[in-house]
Amino acid sequence: MTDAAGPAGDEPPGDSPRAGRGSEGLVLIVDDDTEITALVAMNLRFEGFDVVVASDARSGLAAIERHRPDLVLLDVMMPRVDGYELCRQLRASPLTAALPIIMLTAKDLSADRIQGLTAGADDYIVKPFDLSELVARVRATLRRNREMRDVSPLTGLPGNTRILDAIAERIEARREHGWEYAVCYIDLDNFKTVNDVYGFYRGDQMLTAAAGALHTSTIGVAGPPPFLGHIGGDDFLVVCTPDQITPITDRAITLFDQASRVLYDPEDLARGYFEVIDRQGRLRRHGLLTLSIGVALSTQRRFADHRDVVAAASEMKAVAKRTEGSMVAVDRRRDPEPGRGPAARERHAIERAAEPGTA
Repeated sequence: MTDAAGPAGDEPPGDSPRAGRGSEGLVLIVDDDTEITALVAMNLRFEGFDVVVASDARSGLAAIERHRPDLVLLDVMMPRVDGYELCRQLRASPLTAALPIIMLTAKDLSADRIQGLTAGADDYIVKPFDLSELVARVRATLRRNREMRDVSPLTGLPGNTRILDAIAERIEARREHGWEYAVCYIDLDNFKTVNDVYGFYRGDQMLTAAAGALHTSTIGVAGPPPFLGHIGGDDFLVVCTPDQITPITDRAITLFDQASRVLYDPEDLARGYFEVIDRQGRLRRHGLLTLSIGVALSTQRRFADHRDVVAAASEMKAVAKRTEGSMVAVDRRRDPEPGRGPAARERHAIERAAEPGTA
């Protein structure tokens, strides 16, 4: 562990500012009270955190630049620049605007709390405090921050970290309880053309329409609740049971077609395609937005981890995109069987997946 006493403090362990930190994350304590700082640091380290210490605003800023902490515990009463001002400075910088900050202070007046929260603090703890409560608040603040970072700002859907966690949970449930699952990888065909022709705002409306169609399709399906996430851009992912594939994908395709129709220019909708002039000055035609969906099934194969599942679903998505219009391609490949070569088995499965009606 490294304590940074000022701008010339020691470098953090490892090759990068985020290397070697504890499993719970790295906390920076900015406080000129050495006794309280030592006590808090000791308890945080015991709970699995790495800790960096600074005694004033100047050394705190240097420590933030050097160590890139996950959270700052910031004392209010410090010499020269107080905690309120440092908090405002951190919130004003794009690099630290989202950095979680908990203020520590001996002031227990309502006006002081309001001043700290107005400056941009996520939480406010009054000294003397219970160390168990402080650790709990640090964990809660970090958890909220991570959840907010892992949500698409456009669609409000969970992002990649929670998507991978959801797949990993299904793999474990399949291993322990035999519960089958399916992973559906959804992509909007011709989405780049929409952005080129209509601009990013209309493109965002199309993404929101797709997210809405998928959300409605998943919450209305019978059985255990499916998981819906937004990978990024025009890619979405649904984790569900095998029996839910057809009702979810069929309804999503129908709902998206209905919702997106009002977003096209009337002439494009009437002829059923866009006309775009390419870089060579030639007029090209591109179809309206459709959904290509690739599906990986645990009933066909025993996946070792989430990377294998996503790779299989991604392959099937590529198969679905070979067909014009909305298409669902299901991975029919099985684990290796005696007497049959993997190349032939995979070719047969992909050819079947490309046929209409294989979902």
